[in-house]
Amino acid sequence: MTRWPALLAILLGLAQALPAAAGPALVETPMYEPDVAGGKLPPVAERVPQAPSVVDMAAEGKEPGKPGGEIAWMVARARDIRIMNTYAYARLVGYGTDFKLHPDLLASVDVDGEKVFTLHLRPGHRWSDGQPFTSEDFRFSWEDMELDKELSPYGPDTRLLVEGELPKVEYPDAQTVRFSWSRPNPEFLPALAGPAPLYIYAPAHYLKQFHKKYADAKALEALVKQAGMRNWVALFNLRSKLIDSANPDLPVLEPWVVTTKAPADRFVFVRNPYYHRVDSQGRQLPYLDRVIVNVVEGSLIPAKAGAGDSDLQQRGLRFDNISFLKAGQAAGDYKVRLWTTALGSEVALYPNLNCNDKDWRALNRDVRFRRALSLAINRDEINQVVFFGLARPSQNTVLPESPFYDAALATAWTQFDLAKANALLDEAGLTQRDSDGIRLMPNGRRLEIVVESNGERSLEADILQLIRDSWAKIGVALFTTQSQRDVFLQRIFSGDTVMSVWTGIDNALVTPTTVPSGLAPVDQNWLQYPKWGQYVQTRGTAGEKPDEPFAEQLMALYDEWRTTADKGRRDAIIRDMIRIQSDQVTSIGTVQGVLAPVVVKNRLHNVPEKGILSWDPGAHFGIYHPDTFWVDP
Repeated sequence: MTRWPALLAILLGLAQALPAAAGPALVETPMYEPDVAGGKLPPVAERVPQAPSVVDMAAEGKEPGKPGGEIAWMVARARDIRIMNTYAYARLVGYGTDFKLHPDLLASVDVDGEKVFTLHLRPGHRWSDGQPFTSEDFRFSWEDMELDKELSPYGPDTRLLVEGELPKVEYPDAQTVRFSWSRPNPEFLPALAGPAPLYIYAPAHYLKQFHKKYADAKALEALVKQAGMRNWVALFNLRSKLIDSANPDLPVLEPWVVTTKAPADRFVFVRNPYYHRVDSQGRQLPYLDRVIVNVVEGSLIPAKAGAGDSDLQQRGLRFDNISFLKAGQAAGDYKVRLWTTALGSEVALYPNLNCNDKDWRALNRDVRFRRALSLAINRDEINQVVFFGLARPSQNTVLPESPFYDAALATAWTQFDLAKANALLDEAGLTQRDSDGIRLMPNGRRLEIVVESNGERSLEADILQLIRDSWAKIGVALFTTQSQRDVFLQRIFSGDTVMSVWTGIDNALVTPTTVPSGLAPVDQNWLQYPKWGQYVQTRGTAGEKPDEPFAEQLMALYDEWRTTADKGRRDAIIRDMIRIQSDQVTSIGTVQGVLAPVVVKNRLHNVPEKGILSWDPGAHFGIYHPDTFWVDP
């Protein structure tokens, strides 16, 4: 058995034995001084865990902050306030800026062969309402939520299953929880660290009042009626979602707690008095007393950010807003910082290998056809015209920051070569053309590809226009159509779409702990093979079984990655999957490394000048610890 990491565990033992010497002397938060003096709150030494998580500000290249103040930012829909949970990024284990996993809410983790995970909680850790955070919260989540047939009619979260096997969950004491399987589960810790994490705990003391196993039947029925819910299950689900930030009464472990009930267009988050992190000077984090999230029309976010209405804004801003935002820096009292996006491709085309039209299905499944379309895209032109030469022509693949990046694979089938593209189309049997020079399909129809989009990004239209011009030179006509996002996705999932346009791989910053699900047909949302993904997700009850040789190979590699504890073999598997995706051109990328504008008010400190805007791993701002951001008085 290995202690992970061993050093932190040693420090934890010292902290328990010698609490006074375990960390910096604690300093009371100014916001709480009146409440502490009046007896409404215990002093900081009784609010934080006995061994708090100490953030080394110097090691993170940050300056110690000043507690107090507030910042505001904007979202386009009220439901988007849940992104606060992602930005705040308090997790049992989480990624650091090194993109490695580290204990966070947990003091440490013991890992035995990746089959047994023993989680050690911080003694004295409390929920935001001051109640103890203990193994009972894990027991309740597992036994009374995941295993409850009414709350979870389809069984526990699939991320807790290993080839269908449920974990054995034990609770040796109040600060210890153990999850174990008979086979390795390399997905477990990364799932806990995700931007939308796997929650294996819940505030039992609060939620028991909504659970029929614990609540008085009449009292529960009254609560159901009062909330206008149809039954106790609906009420429980409404009150229990930690990810949503929708219930101000729900205790949390995040740095800020929502205090506003929906519906509203201004949500106020207030600091958590029992938060588990402190800085290296003994000040309890977060530094900011409040975070305000304003709901505005999405199309207005760039203009309002440019007018200085937001202290920290990335959501709703795009590359094509950069010039406008930079022009407003002086008047708006902010700076525009340019972070690199972590998408595999800023814009990618997805031939639907599962489309219903048998003729288009046959063409889309012909790798010569996909390679020819890729070779007929002038990515240098796209980079210069749309991105001013600031991006990087590439396939839809992993980023150079990933240890699995291979420059040869990233540029395979991306050179602009019309002669080779024409030769591949001829080889695929598309030799006949009409009087306009457009090739004819085997059934005699013109080779007219309709690329469907949701119309949410104007740069997609700009890029498709450039692709239309170059594809015409190889006898391929490109047309576009737009539909609302839900309709757009449903058409793809059902097989009605021949080709679509979307962003590339969400998680292109692949690390050794990254579950390679984005490289295999395991999700309906992978638009090049949605029915294969649906088949995997529904365990064969819907969709289509992957039946192309490359897809079968990807699935075999993915299954092997999930069942081996050999880290070297896992790395080799990921490299093989990247190679297959590149060689098969399952999606057609354009450019990657596009810069995203981040608006930061001049009074806001500790926001990195440079960063990687990554969903997973990264949680956008999350890995940069927004609880350490602070403002001038």
